[in-house]
Amino acid sequence: MSNAWRALTTEPALEPELPICDPHHHLWEHPGSIYLTDEFLGELGGHRLTHSVFVECVQHYRSDGPKELRPVGETEWIEQTVGMTDADPAVPRIAAGIVAFADLTLGAAVDEVLTAHLAASSRVRAVRYATAWDASDQIRASHTHPTPGLMAERRFREGFACLVGLDLAFDAWLYHPQFDELAALARDFPAARIVLDHMGGPLGVGPYAGRHAEVLADWRARLAQVARCPNVFIKLGGLTMTSAGFGWHKRPAPPSSEELASAMLPYVDACVELFGPSRCMLESNFPMDRASCSYGVLWNAFKRVTARYSPTDRARLLRETAMDFYRLGPTA
Repeated sequence: MSNAWRALTTEPALEPELPICDPHHHLWEHPGSIYLTDEFLGELGGHRLTHSVFVECVQHYRSDGPKELRPVGETEWIEQTVGMTDADPAVPRIAAGIVAFADLTLGAAVDEVLTAHLAASSRVRAVRYATAWDASDQIRASHTHPTPGLMAERRFREGFACLVGLDLAFDAWLYHPQFDELAALARDFPAARIVLDHMGGPLGVGPYAGRHAEVLADWRARLAQVARCPNVFIKLGGLTMTSAGFGWHKRPAPPSSEELASAMLPYVDACVELFGPSRCMLESNFPMDRASCSYGVLWNAFKRVTARYSPTDRARLLRETAMDFYRLGPTA
């Protein structure tokens, strides 16, 4: 949706003094869609962002050299793009952490790619290899074109083991019917640090459309087995993506933070109950979630949803869990 449409619903930042860390956003240059540091900083709407984490989105890969090493170009680009802002204490630490891409199906050979990412930037904290897939052809699979059951395959697991060896975390992006695969991976690699993106992608389109109550119950039941793995954390967000099926992007004007908070509440409460605040972190997923609202309104919704938690737990959800998981520096 356009900036003009998002501007139809604007709000001043609630509790602007509260520090936040956004552990999931993208920067990109697509034809007709530019979203770089200026655009991101221009979104803040008065919220006190201190740090953020960039997540891979197939940008500026190397144009030559070995194919498996070409994604390192994205890390090099981010390092160059955001490095110049670090010296200004008045500017948030944009991309203080990087979640890079490496093809884990390379098996043990992916170690060379991971080492190259680490050499390209000291910001690299994790790798994402998206495995989101659904049996319905109405549900779009991840940009990695994953096959069903990929996380159980030998080559993928050999590559995954390399992450553990280098003390890199793993960002998991999948859909809620795939939770049993993630739980099995987490149990088999107890030393791995894993974070589940976008609350595990509860679906609301295609065959899941119009079934929010049913999907919510199924999502929660499946998520419980993932939460029993102490090495898995979870990002609270993603419900303003169109795949969640709320249809906000089709409305004459975006929803208010009150309406967003009302829709998010059962999901956020379930995550906090199952994982605990020390394993939960709020995320924007911008500009993907920009389809339904502005950044400022989204964080107002998050602040509304978390207002009934204790100050300590709320600080974990807004900032401290993300800072700790991605090792971005002191949380105080």
